[in-house]
Amino acid sequence: MKRNKSKNKFIAACLAPAIILLGIFMVYPTINVFIMSLYKWGGISSKKTFVGLNNFKILAKDMKFLQSFQNQILLIVVVTIVTFTLAIFFANVLVRENIKGKNFFRVIFYIPNILSVAVISAVFAQIYAVDSSGLLNSVIAIFKPETWKSIPFLGDSKIIIYSIAFAMIWQAIGYYMVMYMASISSIPEHLYEAANIEGASKLNQFFMITLPLIWGNLRNTLTFFIISTINMSFLFVKVLGAGPGGGSEVFLSYLYRQAYDNGSYGYGMAIGVIVFLFSFILSAIVNRITKRDAIQM
Repeated sequence: MKRNKSKNKFIAACLAPAIILLGIFMVYPTINVFIMSLYKWGGISSKKTFVGLNNFKILAKDMKFLQSFQNQILLIVVVTIVTFTLAIFFANVLVRENIKGKNFFRVIFYIPNILSVAVISAVFAQIYAVDSSGLLNSVIAIFKPETWKSIPFLGDSKIIIYSIAFAMIWQAIGYYMVMYMASISSIPEHLYEAANIEGASKLNQFFMITLPLIWGNLRNTLTFFIISTINMSFLFVKVLGAGPGGGSEVFLSYLYRQAYDNGSYGYGMAIGVIVFLFSFILSAIVNRITKRDAIQM
């Protein structure tokens, strides 16, 4: 009995620091966001005015917020679909096909993930530059007449969101490709040998063997990636710019602008509540849609 009590005390002592830090840096700030969303406050003065749900009523009619919502949905859909499609494709090719230098390609694809967003944004700022120093415009100009004008990839409100999406895709592919390479490598080879004997094509083998057996890993990384896209999109927009008319404004960049640039801290926290609820609901939906029985190898 005494041994069990001592064991429980030891476990509690080990967990206490983590629980305390979680409460201070995660639980309390989250609760405070919900509380502050009910106030009108500039963030600096001690004067706070309770306005109830008025911030949310204003938010529902805020066209700039609705634009940031649309941009965020577009980034989540486009970046997620393209990133995961390419990551799985490259992982399958590098594992299943007899290609020399697999480790070399693994390192090359993974390099963008170890670079900071500031570095990646600086690189793409030069790639998207309008003048002659812009790599992309220079390449396009080779196949265009002399009267052709450079494309303002970061200066056009209709293009900038896709330019940022491409940068985010380039940054993320390698990380998930390496993860899926590990999952595909763990699939028993005899399953593919049996499929070859049965005359199954490589495409059928991918959909009938590879994809079902890596589904658990795919499902977990999908939820993580969708939520991280919300954070990463803010970093890219903050460094590359929101573009004319807020063409690439997203959830967190608009929150930052309202809370810290415009001094509407309470209104910014209302946006934070919407982002929190949106992330939670989206995660639940993704987990529900992708849920399936585990397959034993």
